[in-house]
Amino acid sequence: MEEGAANESGKPAPEAVATNGKAAVETAPPKPAPAKEDNGAPGVPGFVPTRIFLSKGVGRHKEKLNSFELALRDAKIAQYNLVRVSSIFPPGAKIIPASEGLRLMRPGQIAFCVLAECATNEPHRLISASIGMAIPRDQNMHGYLSEHHDCGMNDEQAGDYAEDLAAQMLATTLGVPFDSDKSYDEKMEQYKLGGEIVRTTEITQSAIGDKAGLWTTVVASAVLL
Repeated sequence: MEEGAANESGKPAPEAVATNGKAAVETAPPKPAPAKEDNGAPGVPGFVPTRIFLSKGVGRHKEKLNSFELALRDAKIAQYNLVRVSSIFPPGAKIIPASEGLRLMRPGQIAFCVLAECATNEPHRLISASIGMAIPRDQNMHGYLSEHHDCGMNDEQAGDYAEDLAAQMLATTLGVPFDSDKSYDEKMEQYKLGGEIVRTTEITQSAIGDKAGLWTTVVASAVLL
C-alpha cells in the first residue's frame, strides 16, 4: 500500500516503522486511568468514615489483659485490630445499630474506634467507662466524641458526664456560651436554645469489682466505618 493510501475502511493507514526488517504500527501509549476518590467523596483525600456504631462490654479474669479481652468480646469487637483515634464525629456520618455495623466487618480487619476503658482488681470497687457524643445541626461540620473512665460513678452518672464533655467541646467550637457550673440538664437546654446542637447521646458500661479479687474491666466504644 502506498504512503498516505487509505485502508479498506476508507481511513488513512497508520504510519509504518521498520523493526528488525518487519513493519510495525506505532500506537499511542495508553492513558492512565483517573484516580478514584476515597469513599466516593469528590475532592476529599483520605479516609473519612460515613457510619458509626456504639458498643460496650465487661470482662473478669485473674489476668488483667485477659479481662480486657473478655470485655472486648462482650462488646463484640474483640475480633478486630482496633486502632484508637481522637474524638471527632465525621461530618454527615450516620449512627447505625451495632448489629448492622458488625455485619459490615470481617474478623482481622483494622477498625478505627474511640475507646474508653477502666479496670480494677479491688473487690466491690465501682468502675465505669463511657463514650459521649454531640452532633451539630450543620451536617457539613464535625461533631465530638468524648471518652471518660472513672471510679465511683454508676451508668447514669458516667454517661451524663461523658455526654456533657462532648457537648462542651462542641459548644466552644460553635461559640455557644455556657456556664460550666450549671447542671447537666441546664446546659443541655442552653445549648439547644442556641439552635446548634441537634443530638447528644452516650453509651456507658459500669461494673463492681469481683469480690474474689479477679480483674474486672469495662469498655465503651464508638467504631467508625
